[in-house]
Amino acid sequence: MRLAERRTGLSDFGDRSFEAPLELLLKDYQRTANLSLFGRLAARWDVLRFLSNLLQLREAERRYPEILEQPIVKPIFITGLPRSGSSFLHNLLSQDPGMFVPRCWETIYPTALPGEDEAGPGSRVETVDRQFARFNRLAPELAPLHPMTARSAQECTEITAHVFRSLRFETTHLLADYPAWLERADHLTAYQFHKRFLQHLQFRKAPGRWILKCPEHIFSMNSVRAVYPDATFVFMHRDPVEVLQSVAKLTEVLRQPFTRHVDRLQIGRQVSDSWERGAELLVEADAKSRGSGDPVVNVHHRQFINAPLAAASALYKHFGLPMSDETTGRLKSFIAGRRNGGYGRNRYRPEAFGLDPQVLARRFRNYTAYFAVESEGGIDGAIAAAAAVRP
Repeated sequence: MRLAERRTGLSDFGDRSFEAPLELLLKDYQRTANLSLFGRLAARWDVLRFLSNLLQLREAERRYPEILEQPIVKPIFITGLPRSGSSFLHNLLSQDPGMFVPRCWETIYPTALPGEDEAGPGSRVETVDRQFARFNRLAPELAPLHPMTARSAQECTEITAHVFRSLRFETTHLLADYPAWLERADHLTAYQFHKRFLQHLQFRKAPGRWILKCPEHIFSMNSVRAVYPDATFVFMHRDPVEVLQSVAKLTEVLRQPFTRHVDRLQIGRQVSDSWERGAELLVEADAKSRGSGDPVVNVHHRQFINAPLAAASALYKHFGLPMSDETTGRLKSFIAGRRNGGYGRNRYRPEAFGLDPQVLARRFRNYTAYFAVESEGGIDGAIAAAAAVRP
């Protein structure tokens, strides 16, 4: 924190409730993450960036108090099981000039770099693209799994990471005490900061509607609704057998550059347990929304990938959003340039992560039955085969 103060020439962090989770995170980095030399350097850079951003955001609020008066009206939250097409949908909707999304460059550098015009992205876009290119050389399997550029729509987990209340850290590192703390923690602080961050991004923009995306929102629905009482939701669904082997592989690829050893079996247990709970929370949240008369929009991966424009049009209609000819043209152009959502053809070995498709089918049977999620048949139709098996 002192180094961040020296680098920025600032000293006011504002709310300092981030200190306790930061301390836990750093202890886990030291004791359990088994960091490589690059991992230690990257963790230091990452934490200093977040702390520097906090100082600079606070300074911007001092100079422009009207930032915190920005209204965030009827934001749309995309959540659900990961690896279900949510990034493709988020980036697709971001083609509408009337929509706001957090861009990668904005979440990494929300304030101007030295010598840059604070009203525009300037060199931040180029800087982030260079950083992504360097990381893709360290993790060459990443691009087919999760293609990103500086201008890509970014998940909200990168926003809440600024106050060290995010599942993002558990994805990229093997941690012990921090995840247990985060599971017990009140997420209201994280989403209060989330809104404040959006107010900064919205400052100096014309009016628009925020489209936000992150699978981990499902673990914090009460806090999301408390901070954004007029929020609406889209839940993404996919065969959990396909989801978990993809999540496990992505987790492995993201961890490899930072650690001296990747424990695939631990990753398999982690993602299975976490998303079994997430799937049950999706069922609960959907049932609650139906009872309140404000139903969630449910989007299934297969139907979306097969007809993305039709799915987008249905969402516009549901949310009462105008879809102009210009927007339709932009969406069509985006879709045409991205077969399979822009993702490569990836092959997985679930057994390497200790994942048994039939066991997963039984564990997720309540979720797949409730949402009528079809098996993708990638591994002998495991869900269909397990449907008649009693747990």
